[in-house]
Amino acid sequence: MSILEARGLTKIYRLGEERVVGVSDASLTLHAGEFAVLAGPSGSGKTTLLNLLGLLDLPDSGVLVFDGKDASALDERARSRLRREKLGFVFQAYQLVPVLSAEENVALALWIRGLPEEACAARARAALAAVGLAGLEDRRPDALSGGQRQRVAVARALVGEPVLILADEPTASLDSETAKRLLDLFEELHRARGVAFLFSSHDPRIVERAERRIQLLDGRIVADDRASVGART
Repeated sequence: MSILEARGLTKIYRLGEERVVGVSDASLTLHAGEFAVLAGPSGSGKTTLLNLLGLLDLPDSGVLVFDGKDASALDERARSRLRREKLGFVFQAYQLVPVLSAEENVALALWIRGLPEEACAARARAALAAVGLAGLEDRRPDALSGGQRQRVAVARALVGEPVLILADEPTASLDSETAKRLLDLFEELHRARGVAFLFSSHDPRIVERAERRIQLLDGRIVADDRASVGART
């Protein structure tokens, strides 16, 4: 079963008089349960494409069908609802709210949906336990290590029970051992919950573990290794 289908996505940036191609004519289908990576050197268009697929940005041309809906035809309110209900995000810089505790940062994704406070707290604690942070619920981000902050970000992505988690360079700011533990966690969550993951990364450790490798160069998809796609139908 497919989660999304992108057809001919193109994104152009204009820096003064300069015209910069972020993504050019990108087409792909992502299936439920995949563990895939957008790979390529810096500046190849990985983050731009990830943002388009995650409904964080609009293409200049092309079509993105998400959950059976033409996302480009939706207004921002409907797009936001799709993001909240179907997607989880893990950002390179964590993007945690510094004045909130780990539990509150995770629960925030549910508060926005309007869930009761008690339910938000319970689900946030369960998500933190799932990523190995039981007992650290009351700590603020500045009292956590980099690896622990990234795990809070993963818990926040998981708490809404998304069909797809998008992770932009999730190991970029982590040391080798912490990065390995985080990747082990991603694989464990992928196997246990069946959630699809799509990474944007040039980290060879992520590329090696991915079941599908979508290679970008100069904004174009130049290769798509489907030999071991973990799609579930």
